Amino acid sequence: QVQLVESGGGVVQAGGSLRLSCVASGGTFSTYGMGWFRQAPEKERDFVAAISRSGYVKEYADAVKGRFTISRDNAKNTVYLQMNSLDPEDTAVYYCAATTRRAAATASGTWEYDYWGQGTQVTVSS
Repeated sequence: QVQLVESGGGVVQAGGSLRLSCVASGGTFSTYGMGWFRQAPEKERDFVAAISRSGYVKEYADAVKGRFTISRDNAKNTVYLQMNSLDPEDTAVYYCAATTRRAAATASGTWEYDYWGQGTQVTVSS
């Protein structure tokens, strides 16, 4: 069973930056595609970014392109989300997720992921 633990959330002013981390345990990290999603109050969980098993292929939601960067370190079993130029609209609980599917290098649907972390709160003040 894979366990995912996110960290790095907090409160930041608009225009600021945060880096989220997600550490995986209980599986072979390099065999999982990884993704970040977010969920604001009373809204659905939305795709943010995804990265392939090797780290060479990345995919981003339009809302975060040019501001967020996903990366991974397979030696540390960790995936990161660097968030710059944060906006109050980015306020949400951020979740990392792992997928064992191999149909594509990256995945953007919640149904494509097998394992989820508990989430970390990001609050951007105006």
